[in-house]
Amino acid sequence: MKKHAAQLLVLTLILAAALFARAAAPARPLNIYWIDTEGGASTLIVTPTGESILVDTGNPSSPNAQDSSALRVQKAAVAEGVSKIDYMIMTHFHMDHFGGAAELAKLMPVGQMLDNGIPDHDSDSVASHDAQFAREITPYRTFKADSRAIMQLGQVIPVKQSSAAAALSLQCVAARKQVFALGAGVTNGINPDATQRAADGTDNANSIVMLLKLGPFKFFLGADLTWNTEGKLVCPVDYIGTVDVMAVDHHGLNQSSNPLLVRSLNPTVSVMSNGPRKGPDPETLATLRSVPSIQTMWQTHLNLRGATNYNTDTNYIANLPANCVGNCIKCSVDPSGKSYTVSIPATGVSKTYATVLNRNPNNQ
Repeated sequence: MKKHAAQLLVLTLILAAALFARAAAPARPLNIYWIDTEGGASTLIVTPTGESILVDTGNPSSPNAQDSSALRVQKAAVAEGVSKIDYMIMTHFHMDHFGGAAELAKLMPVGQMLDNGIPDHDSDSVASHDAQFAREITPYRTFKADSRAIMQLGQVIPVKQSSAAAALSLQCVAARKQVFALGAGVTNGINPDATQRAADGTDNANSIVMLLKLGPFKFFLGADLTWNTEGKLVCPVDYIGTVDVMAVDHHGLNQSSNPLLVRSLNPTVSVMSNGPRKGPDPETLATLRSVPSIQTMWQTHLNLRGATNYNTDTNYIANLPANCVGNCIKCSVDPSGKSYTVSIPATGVSKTYATVLNRNPNNQ
């Protein structure tokens, strides 16, 4: 009898200790990494439960390269304790976005793969490029993933929720030139046709656009979405509302960053994935600088084509030389979603921001 009582006491103490440890353990933040892929794009998201979502994989490596987009993604993932990419989202079929996928799949396993559906010909409908595209797409078409599916407009990624953090959601709000009616939205009466440009025949216009939320925190990731569809997202009905962090579309090139979109998003922070000689263009920087809400503009790489009108403050640029080690930009969101810190871990530059809390209810 005494033996059973002692065993019960030990079991009770073990359970109590486990519950105390769980209660005492600090909640994990939501971490977002913009990885320098030398003019491409790759964004790693690690949720408060430790799930990983990778949006795009940057450029393929050169033959015998000692560094690559895939290696840089792996490095960021390992630093976060991530050994598998749970969800990989490919926004569109340009090499600077899908080129590193097959290489990364050799370095770490991939769970669910989501994209627009692999095209059978050049994604920009340039017939003369079909043979080249067929060669480039083959590694992507054949790399191992647990499953593959076409991203559906409005689809919500079934991320796990943490009991110690605010509600988390990741949703596709645009794809294949179509916009998802996210809630009722707010009618602003602005006609996007008034500033429309010639139709974009490239695959950029098909970009998958994601909206990430952690409680009140909102992050807009528009990939290489171009001018006309950017306008449709927010006019004449604004389906997105104010966000805290905006990934600047299309590396800061002037085919994108329609002022209708940027001013409607009204972000506190902008982050740009560019290269030493690719983006941002002066027109895009002028648009960003014209939005009073933007407190800081961050860039992955110094644009070596020009001076001030081609770059933000160099303190907020992760990589300055042309041949760089690939420093990333990190955003760490408090589990409550009420504040976040953007930093360049390699340089120690860091700024903390309060999340915008007074949004219109239709845009929550």
